[in-house]
Amino acid sequence: MPLIRNGTIAQDGWVFLADHAALPDCGPVAVTPARWRREKETLRRRGEPLGVYLQSDEQADDIAAELHEFTLIALDFPTFRDGRPYSTARLLRERYGFKGELRAVGDVARDQFLFMHRCGFDAFQASGGGALEGWLRAISEISVWYQPTDNPRATAGLLRHRQAAAE
Repeated sequence: MPLIRNGTIAQDGWVFLADHAALPDCGPVAVTPARWRREKETLRRRGEPLGVYLQSDEQADDIAAELHEFTLIALDFPTFRDGRPYSTARLLRERYGFKGELRAVGDVARDQFLFMHRCGFDAFQASGGGALEGWLRAISEISVWYQPTDNPRATAGLLRHRQAAAE
């Protein structure tokens, strides 16, 4: 699956470890919250970038106090119909101030890119072909927003207010 990071196809150096998989000697790893809780001292001693991946039924609150430990947080979309990772992404960015890579994994389709981006995702493991073209098309399709987010783009209401003030 191609990885899109910040609008370009990127190499993925991360290893996503199952709970009982052997820990590699070096390189960035992403673990479950359960494994993080069990092995946090061992993982810290490695001195390598560390990530965590949350299933859609796991909460941002579960890791919020330790966000400074993670370079990457991956949120799993088990199916396109499961929207819980959108909410988790917004909480991680806006409430908890996570600044690292926020990656969408699982059933990530091109028609969801724009919405995922608006919620704070900056990396996507796309499940279909033509991922980069789909990303570029999605990100340029809509230029005005009604809902405010942590994204720096101005909302339609703010743009109208600015225009009225300038007249």
